[in-house]
Amino acid sequence: MLLLLLAVAVGHWFIATRAMRDKSTTSDEIAHITGGYTFNHWNDYRLHPENGFLPQRWQALPTVLAGARYPDQAGELWRTSHVWLLGYEFFYRMGNDPGRILRDARAMNAIFGLLTILLVAAWAHAFFGWPGAVTAALFCALSPTMLAHSGLATSDMAMTLFLLAAVSAWWWHLHDGRRRIWILSAVVFGLACVAKYSAVLLPPIFFLMVLVRILSPSPLVLCGRTFTTRWSQLGALTLSLLGQGLAAVLVIWAFCGFRYSAFNPALPPGNFIVPWADVLDLGRMQAAVIGFCRDWRLLPEGFLYGFAYTLKSVEARGAFLDGAHSLTGWWSFFPKAFLYKTTPALLLALTAGAVLVLVRLRATGLARLRTHLYRATPLLTLLIVYWAVSLPSKLNIGHRHILPTYPVLFIFCGVLGWAAARAWRQSRPAGTVLGGALALLLGGQAASAIGIYPHYLAYFSPLAGGPAQGYKHLVDSSLDWGQDLPGLKHWIDTHRRDGEPVYLSYFGTGEPDFYGIKAVRLPGIFDFRRVHPWYWPEPGVYAISATMLAHVYSPYRGPWTEERERRYQVLRQRDPSFRLLKASPHGHPGLMQDTSPAAWAALWDEYNQLRFARLCHYLRVRTPDDNVGHSILIFRLSAEELKAAVDGSLQDWARLIEQSVKSQP
Repeated sequence: MLLLLLAVAVGHWFIATRAMRDKSTTSDEIAHITGGYTFNHWNDYRLHPENGFLPQRWQALPTVLAGARYPDQAGELWRTSHVWLLGYEFFYRMGNDPGRILRDARAMNAIFGLLTILLVAAWAHAFFGWPGAVTAALFCALSPTMLAHSGLATSDMAMTLFLLAAVSAWWWHLHDGRRRIWILSAVVFGLACVAKYSAVLLPPIFFLMVLVRILSPSPLVLCGRTFTTRWSQLGALTLSLLGQGLAAVLVIWAFCGFRYSAFNPALPPGNFIVPWADVLDLGRMQAAVIGFCRDWRLLPEGFLYGFAYTLKSVEARGAFLDGAHSLTGWWSFFPKAFLYKTTPALLLALTAGAVLVLVRLRATGLARLRTHLYRATPLLTLLIVYWAVSLPSKLNIGHRHILPTYPVLFIFCGVLGWAAARAWRQSRPAGTVLGGALALLLGGQAASAIGIYPHYLAYFSPLAGGPAQGYKHLVDSSLDWGQDLPGLKHWIDTHRRDGEPVYLSYFGTGEPDFYGIKAVRLPGIFDFRRVHPWYWPEPGVYAISATMLAHVYSPYRGPWTEERERRYQVLRQRDPSFRLLKASPHGHPGLMQDTSPAAWAALWDEYNQLRFARLCHYLRVRTPDDNVGHSILIFRLSAEELKAAVDGSLQDWARLIEQSVKSQP
């Protein structure tokens, strides 16, 4: 059975890495790997300290060992710690192989997924035996969500592993007072702290587990001493928790090179990408605590800055859900994301497991329930606390932010394996029925994984209309993270008609030119200071990332208002002047007499953004002609459509939208 579980975990690793082998850089990966390289190679922590030192170091290790070339550290980008532009240089301008960098980093990250599966199996075995362990491991390994984030060089899978590992090790310590178990728990807690700042949830989770433990009638034994009263147990475990915190501090210092300053004094100096004063513009208590730790140098500067940056970034962030926009999020975001992105097989398995537990409880009574709940304390506490914090969160940018709760659900699914095995031992017909039902559920989980391969990030349940309808519900890292440039190149090569122009609006940190994509650039995210030539839309192919179509991060997100329409029509009257300037920017003194070149450029940018927003408002109600990996939507637009969408009056535009809505199936 151990070999079978190991084969399941290794199979997950292989599928996850193979699925992402031909995918382009997702938005965060370029910063993760670039930051990790500087941590490892330069012992410098100015770049991207906000997303976990451990996963970034781990993912960048092969690139460091391969001797990749790094951009010049004497320039502006290094001085301003601009990780995104430095990352672009590192990936695409230094002669390095971006494909190899990504493959190696993703393969390293998939090891976190492999270990998560083994830990899920260990928990399921403790509750449900070997049948439960295999069942839980298969549900976990075949989850499209797990496969998606195992295959990406980000911090989400690392945090999923270490949150589960940390509560597991602490619970073990609460029942086994040997010194080596305490050390194991302390080290795992420290690693969780450098995996992602979500580890800030662990101390309260640990303390809740302490309260549950001291309510147990069994005595507490720590380092050879026995504590019998609840107050003595509380005191001893509080001291133990404080000791774990000190050990975690030591791990944090180790991952930051045992140096307070984030900036290696042997390298050219610089500043953080956002000044300290700006990231400390937080709530009074948060700013006071971080400021105190910074003033007294209780923790490394890079760690403190990364934590403050993370807290600041969650105060307000563009978000999209079911066609609506918000800067402060919705309480319904994560419940809906869970339903949209979770396979029907897993939802049915959880429902069936709950029914089995209720039936079993009627036979065994509440005493057994209390026993099982006590044993499941770390899992339930993690699940409840994490969801309690996630629901009011304003950071509604991705389903991945509830990824750490999934292992608990997979473990619970192990009850189905236990029930089928037990029924088989007691009655072959009953065992055959339950075993067949379990096989169907696991087959459904496998079918979901096989059906969406290799586009795991774009998985959406049939409850949400499947992946083809996903862009109407969620975008950003729930669907479109910039991963499908190679697929777009293949689509253009096989579907583009002779002479047909291609227009691209791309959300991500990949480089279309690197993949040989020749397209007119519409407004996008992460343009890396590229100066794009002025253009005018013509009939042809419009390839638009789902996140750009939704206008999540655009200044023109939300409804198309009368004010925006008026401003657009004012700018459209300048269209002849824009065309004259494009033909000869410096050959029209009359146009330059009252308006400077910089002012004309600003007007063009505003016009371009409004024109694209107006077009996207139409395209959001129009059925795409095709898609690439479900994340890049393909529209073939005729001259008539374009004229009404970007050049027509408000009445023409509204009529076009109305006709498109009526034509929907």
